[in-house]
Amino acid sequence: MAPEKLTYMANQIAAFFRSRPHEEAVAGVADHISKFWEPRMRTQLFEMLEEPGSDFDLLVIEARDSIRPVDKHD
Repeated sequence: MAPEKLTYMANQIAAFFRSRPHEEAVAGVADHISKFWEPRMRTQLFEMLEEPGSDFDLLVIEARDSIRPVDKHD
């Protein structure tokens, strides 16, 4: 997927949860991505989050460690 599209989608999720208390918002972003993004998208997200200067919303960055990792059975 184009990196810009993936960033846009992740940031849209963050925008949806922004009105919630901070910890709930972070958990909501992680839960949504874990449940609804296919393994290839999550893999790309993890790779992009490692790059300096990403344009991800802070909620996406903070959710990184709570997003379900990709394993070979996905």
